Amino acid sequence: MARPYAPGPKHFTFGVGDGDELRQVVVADPQEAYVEFSTYFRGRDADTYRIEDEAAGQSLVLMPGEGVIARTEGADGPRTEYLLAGRANRYLPSAMLFFENGYRGLDHFGQWFSGRADLDAPPETRGAARAATLTTEAAAIEGLARIWADSGIEDPSGRFHVFFDSCDADQDRAERAEALKLIAFLGLERVDTPAGAADGEVWVRTDPRLDAAFERWS
Repeated sequence: MARPYAPGPKHFTFGVGDGDELRQVVVADPQEAYVEFSTYFRGRDADTYRIEDEAAGQSLVLMPGEGVIARTEGADGPRTEYLLAGRANRYLPSAMLFFENGYRGLDHFGQWFSGRADLDAPPETRGAARAATLTTEAAAIEGLARIWADSGIEDPSGRFHVFFDSCDADQDRAERAEALKLIAFLGLERVDTPAGAADGEVWVRTDPRLDAAFERWS
């Protein structure tokens, strides 16, 4: 059962396009908000969907027509960040994270950029740019944990962490570039990919610094 909003309930406004078909809801918890929005989302065929939490000064914009998700916080001098959705099934999960924890609930959902134009850069450029924003050991470990949680495994021997399990080199190019930069930043030991493994896999020796973070994300 979802934890109720406190002091709650919360008010959200849904809209499509430039603010059409507005619907206001009052909900007791994130799960109720998600059910209301998923019904709204699936009942329309729009290029853009918007969720507003006016009291918190935050919003989430889903743009299936462009493959982009945007989040904004701050009523005065707002801060907006953009994410390439990648897959159609990422829109509703992003909404659930927003209902649960607002703007910050999406911190680890993917590679966020402050400029919309950054999304047009080659994947390797985007990945390196994202890694460059993680300037502390703790942030780098959390960044690696997020990537590992999407497609990582531990080798049966228990000696290696495997990123991008069974992935080809042309998949997840931005995330792979980010991972390689973070691996280097943390001084992790990368090893050769074993014979027969997919050419997009990245293998590193296990490191105690990663264990707790990976456990939280598993």
